Amino acid sequence: MSVRIDIAGLRQERVAVVPSPLAELGMALHALSEPGHHPGLQGWVTAVTARFDTHLADRMCEADFLWRSTFSDLFMPFAGIPGRGTLPGATLAEDLDLLDKLTDEQFVDAALEFTCAMPYDTEAADTLSDPELRDRALALAAARGPQQMRFTQRLLADPPRIRAWLRQFLEDCDEAFFAEAWSRLRHQLASDARHKTDLLHRKGMGEALASVSPSVTLDEPAARITIDKLGIGHTATLDGGLLLVPTSLGWPHLSVLHRYGWQPVLHYPMGSPEPVAPPSVEQLTLRMTALSHPVRMRLCRSLARSAFTTSELAQVHGMTAPEISRHVSVLKKAGLVTTRRRGRYVLHQLDVTVVARLGSDFLEGILR
Repeated sequence: MSVRIDIAGLRQERVAVVPSPLAELGMALHALSEPGHHPGLQGWVTAVTARFDTHLADRMCEADFLWRSTFSDLFMPFAGIPGRGTLPGATLAEDLDLLDKLTDEQFVDAALEFTCAMPYDTEAADTLSDPELRDRALALAAARGPQQMRFTQRLLADPPRIRAWLRQFLEDCDEAFFAEAWSRLRHQLASDARHKTDLLHRKGMGEALASVSPSVTLDEPAARITIDKLGIGHTATLDGGLLLVPTSLGWPHLSVLHRYGWQPVLHYPMGSPEPVAPPSVEQLTLRMTALSHPVRMRLCRSLARSAFTTSELAQVHGMTAPEISRHVSVLKKAGLVTTRRRGRYVLHQLDVTVVARLGSDFLEGILR
């Protein structure tokens, strides 16, 4: 399984390595919402949350599905600008101005990516104009909880209002905690971008991509970049460019923006923390046995990002509910999955802190 980027005809000068303050703010929100994904940031998360304004914390929960379960493309709006060659802004304000340039249709489709389970790397109908898609989005949002349902209703009814709300929220986050972090991180990110750019110019794209991650490989004869991930996707640079965007807060997430019609983006972590201590032999035997099935590995990828009902997992993975239930039961018996009830819905989620004890290699594999 992998994500492929076809780069036939791509000129080296159309490859850019550029930090994005908005993308880094997205990773900051993700780390604050899911600190278990980022054990190396525990000190920073604790310090930031300790001085959080309660009103800002409440607002963060209103749309946390945009950054908690995974990373919304809304944090990389430059990729959606026509021409497929726009670079990230030098400041958060410039990146937010690019976010304002997305059409309402682009904004809504990106915001509902994790609600609608729509086609991602192929052309799809517009949610705002397709009544069937609107109804489906609302039905799936209801299964995710009342907060997501309310947000989805407001988004579909009045996109400009939600866009203004999101911009104000991000600006308030900048004032509350991100500006201080960015003043420190931007120098590290700029240094890494210069290093990758130098490699690109001196040794070529293969060396530059290899320095991004061992999971990224270039097949020059086939004009294709392959990113080894527990997922399948495809995009092409066509007449546009390729962006490499470094993140300091993002390990272990190696993200690939491959949305249909958008410029491809590799969002890569600059480094990784020290490996964690191995689990006991008994734990390792039980848990690795549970994870030995490829279907359960794919389920872990979904459950690491968010809580899902059995029927949602069945829809996403193209299986029957009884088949999903059997695999989830094995993971629960091994202590890898937790279950909670919300009304009439039973939600399953991977216990990331337990999985972390299996070693950083496995954790990186399912989260990148």
